Amino acid sequence: QRRPAEILSVVFIQQPHDLVVVAGQPVTLPCSITGYHGMVLWVKDGLALGVNRDMSGKSYPRYDVIGDHSKGEYHLLIQRTELTDDGSFECQAIQAATRSRPARLTVLVPPDDPVIIGAPVVSLRAGNSLNLTCHANNAKPAASIIWIRNGEVLNGAAYTKTLLRDGRRESTVSTLHISASNIENGQQITCRASNKAAPNGKEATVTIDIQHFPLVNLSVEPQPVLEGNLVKFHCAAKANPPVTHYRWAKGGSMITDATGDTYEVLVDHSFFTEPVSCEVTNALGNTNISRNVDVYFGPRLAAEPQSLQVDRGSDAVFSCAWIGNPSLTIVWMKRGHGVVLSNENTLTLKAVRQEDAGKYVCRAVVPRVGVGEKEVTLTVNGPPTISSTQTQQALYGEKGQIKCFIRSTPPPDRIAWSWKETVLESGTSGRYTVETVSTEDGVISTLTMSNIVPADFQTIYNCTAWNSFGSDTEIIRLKEQGKNQVTLHPNQPHCNRFRLQPQAICLFGPAVTAQRRDGIIGKSIRRAHGRALAALSNLIH
Repeated sequence: QRRPAEILSVVFIQQPHDLVVVAGQPVTLPCSITGYHGMVLWVKDGLALGVNRDMSGKSYPRYDVIGDHSKGEYHLLIQRTELTDDGSFECQAIQAATRSRPARLTVLVPPDDPVIIGAPVVSLRAGNSLNLTCHANNAKPAASIIWIRNGEVLNGAAYTKTLLRDGRRESTVSTLHISASNIENGQQITCRASNKAAPNGKEATVTIDIQHFPLVNLSVEPQPVLEGNLVKFHCAAKANPPVTHYRWAKGGSMITDATGDTYEVLVDHSFFTEPVSCEVTNALGNTNISRNVDVYFGPRLAAEPQSLQVDRGSDAVFSCAWIGNPSLTIVWMKRGHGVVLSNENTLTLKAVRQEDAGKYVCRAVVPRVGVGEKEVTLTVNGPPTISSTQTQQALYGEKGQIKCFIRSTPPPDRIAWSWKETVLESGTSGRYTVETVSTEDGVISTLTMSNIVPADFQTIYNCTAWNSFGSDTEIIRLKEQGKNQVTLHPNQPHCNRFRLQPQAICLFGPAVTAQRRDGIIGKSIRRAHGRALAALSNLIH
């Protein structure tokens, strides 16, 4: 045993002091005692580890006491420190009943490699916000996490940590929210986790994959284009995931012979009103876009005008609609007249008269492209109108005829011939026979006389027609053929250029009559269709 004087002379030249070490690294706790050659004991957290150098057993295979024993060196070397080494250590000189001050060994543990949920590529739909979550586990102390994009730290992440069962390590979770407007496809975002054991940090990186429906642009070339020429449609699409299918349609009907991103066709007028559509599909869905073609084409009838039959004094309203490109001009005119009645789709004739009856034309003009027109008929309901030659001819002793031409809408209910005391509507009475024939232009009533006698040339014949709107009468005389006759060629100016005697008669073919102008019978001139045949009689006496 040591003498008391020797015990009193024991002095710690080196004592263990607080140390911080990263797990896996070696550490040495110093202990040097002068004047002491007894047993030295290392104690951890109050538990003896071993005497002198006797620590290499199974219990502490990584522990070893090193140094020159003769010089009183009893340093504790810990190989490959572990978290279990974290604690309070003392070096004790047993025979001297002396111990060093306690030294705290703190073992730091770097975080595991951080993990971003969904990495290495996180996909989301365009327009959606993004939530990224990064885990940094098993660290002592708890890891700090930052998010980095393009070299800049992203702020606003939520941070939580959890103490593990060993009571020393902690796991950290960081969640970063990024709004849809702040995300770009292909961006890389890094999660960096660090603590004192890993001051430079450990990183994990994720690539952002923004998926979207196809973005489509449909081009049409050339435009404008004349009907009948070739046009090319090109459907340019950007899509993530990639495009899987193209589908073409026109006016809602599928185009089966077009399957790729282009479609070529000879266009007609229908492409102006029926759009061509391109539908592009990817794994997320489809996008449909359509375009009309600026096709130049001549007038085409969109709403056909209808012929009208109206009562005299009523309004007549015609409508027609044309389409054409470029913009067209509409003109309403009466056939045979040069006056423009309307430039609108609608033609309104106020309080129509019988002379308003006839053919009307709705004409459409597309400048430098084409012209189209459609004809309609206006029929005016009113009293009959008789158009007959006032003086007609026959040969003495032969069979003779006088004709009465009647225009009537509605058709005449009754036609009667009268002379002297006789009235005959149909059939035969003595030498006289009445026959009525309907034609496309009207009704012809013929009074036939067998064996013409001189008295027939002195008789005044009256042709009268009635319908529900009224009546009309024409006075006709019979003239012996070959006497005092002047015939004008149809192409010559009509008879109003001649100086007429009181009993002159102007003849304008079957559509125009003139009654005697001697004051006994009223005068009337009626004009109708066709080129007039002018004849002047009773001019020479």
